[in-house]
Amino acid sequence: MTLLMVTLALHGCKDKEDDFKWQIDQFADIRIMRYRIPGFEQLSPQQRVLIYYLSEAAKCGRDIIWDQNYKHNLAIRSIIEGIYSGYTGERSGEQWEQFMIYLKRVWFSNGIHHHYSSDKILPGFSTEYLTELINLTPDKFFSSLLGGKERIKEIYIPIIVDPTIAPKRVNQDAGIDMVVQSACNYYEGVTQIEAERFYADMANPTDSTPISYGLNSKLVKENGKLFEKVWCIGGMYGKAIERIVFLLEKAAALAENEQQQKIIEKLIEYYKTGDLRKFDEYNILWVNDLQSRVDFVNGFIETYGDPLGYKASWESVVNFRDEEATRRTRIISNNAQWFEDHSPIDDRFKKKEVRGVTAKVITVAQLGGDCYPSTPIGINLPNADWIRKVHGSKSVTMDNITYAYDQAALGNGFLEEFAWSEEEVDLNKRYGYLASSIHTDLHECLGHGSGQLAEGVKGDELKNYGSPLEEARADLFALYYIMDPKMVELGLMPSLDVARVQYSNYIRNGLMTQLTRVELGKNIEQAHMRNRQLIAKWCYEQGRADNIIERMEREGKTYFVVNDYEKLRQLFGQLLREIQRVKSTGDFEAGKSLVETYAVKVDYDLHKQLLERFAKLNIAPYGGFVNPLIVPIIQGDSVVDAKVEYPSSYVEQMMEYSKKYSYLPLYN
Repeated sequence: MTLLMVTLALHGCKDKEDDFKWQIDQFADIRIMRYRIPGFEQLSPQQRVLIYYLSEAAKCGRDIIWDQNYKHNLAIRSIIEGIYSGYTGERSGEQWEQFMIYLKRVWFSNGIHHHYSSDKILPGFSTEYLTELINLTPDKFFSSLLGGKERIKEIYIPIIVDPTIAPKRVNQDAGIDMVVQSACNYYEGVTQIEAERFYADMANPTDSTPISYGLNSKLVKENGKLFEKVWCIGGMYGKAIERIVFLLEKAAALAENEQQQKIIEKLIEYYKTGDLRKFDEYNILWVNDLQSRVDFVNGFIETYGDPLGYKASWESVVNFRDEEATRRTRIISNNAQWFEDHSPIDDRFKKKEVRGVTAKVITVAQLGGDCYPSTPIGINLPNADWIRKVHGSKSVTMDNITYAYDQAALGNGFLEEFAWSEEEVDLNKRYGYLASSIHTDLHECLGHGSGQLAEGVKGDELKNYGSPLEEARADLFALYYIMDPKMVELGLMPSLDVARVQYSNYIRNGLMTQLTRVELGKNIEQAHMRNRQLIAKWCYEQGRADNIIERMEREGKTYFVVNDYEKLRQLFGQLLREIQRVKSTGDFEAGKSLVETYAVKVDYDLHKQLLERFAKLNIAPYGGFVNPLIVPIIQGDSVVDAKVEYPSSYVEQMMEYSKKYSYLPLYN
């Protein structure tokens, strides 16, 4: 049985027979799906209860990400949920439908800014209608902390409807003060120059184990002085963190082994103290835990939401290892040194000894914080370069999430519309899922963990360009190696046709189809999208003389076709070499030039054509999930087991979460 067949078998062949409904809602540019937890029943009762407590902890940080995204988000959520619960007027008609779309969009984005573009979400209903909604909602449905209806209308209606108030959550446009012009709640009264100086002064250039300064705090200026509000028990977000810690303590008592118990206890210690050295200690313990089947991410992790890349959003993913599917990633990680040695990058930046590269395929059991409702399909952690170099990294591929996306997309016509030939379509149907999975494995397992910094380079020199360049580096690593005969030799795929599918898909997406997620006339903002266009556009421009990638027209429609896959691989290798040099040496100007030249600007006419073609398919370009419900089985005062249920209402889950997992005041 091939690895792909194993994966499909584990998901179950009865999906079509039992009519499991993968997509349950669609609105604006978003579709809401469900995902299954195959294999949950085969875990031990102790493991299932452990997952229950970790899942509860994953939901208790929900308010944190809302407040991090924008300081008025929790107040606005309470207002619009109050309207939904208590409005006494007519709940029908275009205006009400637009209110419901706005409510769902705000839920999905954990605030009033788009989850991907970070542009402010503007309602499709009128200001007058919003006033009516507030007036016809009894006072008891609004928090007393909001100060009554008149204050709600005075303060919050402008915040909701005025496009000039907090227009972008993260603004990384060149030449602006990115801190002042970003609405995210990581800084207050602080300029970009002040923030950069504050953290530069804290750094020790001779420290071989540098702290990730600023990762778990808000930087504030009061009375002319800068100081940090640390996110910990007794500090900012303390009430939510107290509840997270309470549940982690429950989980620690059910740990599968002593190592896992130490990991959870160290995370608790970090949450209690806010000490970032404790966070490093936790990461080192976590990355070295190769035995536990149940695993989790919980904390302030990724820095995409901070325009300066210092401060991390709160997130959580609870999961367990898919034993059969992990064979694929184990093969990749076991050959990590071969991949590093044969990389096209400069020998100076290769790791002489690759340490601790571990990878697994996981089954996600619960998503939380910045990973919910929209989630990545792979994770590579920890992020600190020195920990990765000394202790290694842990990579995961979220197989049941990828599978849910794949099942929900069956028969939607997207591929047929944008692929040039039937051959492309047929190969994609045959190998697309496998190609995407292997690309993710290589990206997460090896790409992020490859290479090393030159001596004296700290890793933060690329500033706001660091995230798209790092994602490009990992993608290029995956693209370069997926076409290597070694992949067939290792038994990871049946032929290089799998790589050809990935090359065609990547170029098509990077130059064209990902633009269906961007509003006409806008630039590309999100780091991963910038990464993909950077790679595809650079290769298109560099390969023009040899017609490696060809822009073709048919019946007024544009397509991009790969004509020479081997030469395209060589281009991927050249760009990987340069971006590794940029990162390893901290060459800010070269990194800036790559991003600003290739990753940001959009061809308006092509974009307009794509949006028109895409609109006819009636497909939402973004997707996210409702969580399965992990239901505790209680005997006496103890939780002795847990089972899974699959909710089918997005609205009900969001309202339930606001009722059960709101631990923070409206302002923090």
